[in-house]
Amino acid sequence: MSKIEMTTPLVEMDGDEMTRILWKMIKDELILPFVDLKSEYYDLSLENRDATDDLVTVQAAEANKKYGVSVKCATITPNKQRVEEYNLKKMWKSPNGTIRAILDGTVFRAPILIDSIKPAVRNWKEPITIARHAYGDVYKATELRVTEKGKAELVFTNEQGEETYRETVYNFECAGVLQGQYNKDSSIRSFAHSCFKYALATKQDLWFSTKDTISKQYDQTFKLIFEEIYESDYKSDFESAGIEYFYTLIDDAVARVIRSKGGFIWACKNYDGDVMSDMVSTAFGSLAMMTSVLVSPDGNYEYEAAHGTVTRHYYRYLKGEETSTNPMATIFAWSGALYKRGELDGLDELCDFAKRLEAACIRTLDDGIMTKDLVGLVSDGTKAVAVNSHEFIKAIRQRM
Repeated sequence: MSKIEMTTPLVEMDGDEMTRILWKMIKDELILPFVDLKSEYYDLSLENRDATDDLVTVQAAEANKKYGVSVKCATITPNKQRVEEYNLKKMWKSPNGTIRAILDGTVFRAPILIDSIKPAVRNWKEPITIARHAYGDVYKATELRVTEKGKAELVFTNEQGEETYRETVYNFECAGVLQGQYNKDSSIRSFAHSCFKYALATKQDLWFSTKDTISKQYDQTFKLIFEEIYESDYKSDFESAGIEYFYTLIDDAVARVIRSKGGFIWACKNYDGDVMSDMVSTAFGSLAMMTSVLVSPDGNYEYEAAHGTVTRHYYRYLKGEETSTNPMATIFAWSGALYKRGELDGLDELCDFAKRLEAACIRTLDDGIMTKDLVGLVSDGTKAVAVNSHEFIKAIRQRM
């Protein structure tokens, strides 16, 4: 058969461990036989990030800004154990954090739903989309291990070299740790606009939550900027669309989410969104069934799976053991990127292919062919058969 042509490359960011293995399977079985794939490839494996002093991550993000669309494999953010395991030069920061800081976008994460798997929260009927601010917070924080007694201070010096702010953080009487994190009004404003526009585009209510009663400067800044932008730019449009925006404390939001029926967007700060998206995806079925797209204010898109590199399965794979790792979120990262590339370039055939790929995935699951993580979740009488990762991808290809 003739392959579907592409006119503009998309940026391909390869990753680590078991998801890297799945990445190749997906390309070989579900993409390359059908699409004349044009991509600018970047190897974001931990080994290559270490070899390039993490320059490859910056280059990949800049390429995303050049071409507008990227698809990313899951990557390792190293801790002390990983530094020793991979013999790294240093404990490199999160590649996702670096990419998000460069693109300055908002991450929208939503579960992939199928009829045969019911959410663990019995009253959830519709997807809950997490809108995660993709800038700053702990992911770009400066940290310090304190090993002696002394005073820690927060100091600000303006462009003229004048010290305009100094406040004691803590007088240490013993060893401890320090962390300084930051954010910018410009990024928070981009976050707010992205959330309001996405809510209007999807006609869903928008919730936003922080802890401004405790964080009276950092979190309150988020709250006030959201309120200002909503009142000045979006209130009338929300009212016309019959949707609602409201703010509440994050602990109250958690209680409301559990009692809700779903069908709304929950906007969170960077760290909060990281945690809550895992909670929501697991409650809907599996973290491997969670889509993720980073949308920047200047129209760049990065698609990826919401989960990690599935280390436990990778170690089994290295021993030659069979693994049943769920590739759904990674496949949907590819389909999302290909659809967006086709949409931006006016390639209807490429958009249609992306839709058919997703439909084939859902059909495979509806037919009861699943990876092991999903078999135990089936609840409507569907006869589910557990298969390994390659068999599952092969079954999807047959339905293509």
